[in-house]
Amino acid sequence: MQVVILCGGLGTRLREETEFRPKPLVEVGGHPLLWHIMKLYAHHGFKDFVLCLGYRGNMIKEYFLNYEAMMGDFTITLGQRRQITYHGAHREQDFHVTLADTGPDTMTGGRIKRVEEYIAGDTFMCTYGDGVGDIDIAKLLDFHHSHQRLATLTAVRPQSRYGTLEFANSGPAVSHFNEKPTLDGLISAGFFIFNRAVLEYLDGDECVLEREPLDRLASDGQLMAYRHDGMWHGMDTYRDVLQMNDMWNNGTAGWKVWD
Repeated sequence: MQVVILCGGLGTRLREETEFRPKPLVEVGGHPLLWHIMKLYAHHGFKDFVLCLGYRGNMIKEYFLNYEAMMGDFTITLGQRRQITYHGAHREQDFHVTLADTGPDTMTGGRIKRVEEYIAGDTFMCTYGDGVGDIDIAKLLDFHHSHQRLATLTAVRPQSRYGTLEFANSGPAVSHFNEKPTLDGLISAGFFIFNRAVLEYLDGDECVLEREPLDRLASDGQLMAYRHDGMWHGMDTYRDVLQMNDMWNNGTAGWKVWD
């Protein structure tokens, strides 16, 4: 089963990093965020990826074209009989990665529609190139198969970006300070599973997955939510980049479920 990853957005709220590279290549712990997402899926046995490229997509292509050389030692013979021998074996030996240019301005739904020719089978996974979590992909897939609808999204309870105050007897005395509490509402964190028929809900480059297609699927009774109560973290601002790197460096990166 293939995993479609949306990698084409501009990342305008992360200009400190995305001025020079696409958001999925912003590094966490010395590896692009895209690598972390792929490692999560691979841990659960899903290693066939289709990357929907857009803004600075050539950089993502270069990353994978140079992957063997950059991930280990190699010996090169120069001249007309040029030859490269790679030494050792990294853990991504069996990754299968299709890199598809889906246009610089194409919307999320349009990007998925553009890679339809690379999607084999009746079911595929899809997620954004800027969010990670300790989602149990196998359980997510079991849930999708159990309800027999066309689409499943993963719903999470986000944390507030701000601390909140609790007051004693309606204030003004502060009784408690909550540092970044968990909010009550649920949001979509991506980590979708779609039946192939979902592609019929997508129409044209201007199609935004999160608007009409998901709304129509919901109206048709074809959209279900898998509730994930564990860890999830999106990379939206430079503050997120710093926080995610801190989590990786101090061993609290909950999305690192692989060895």
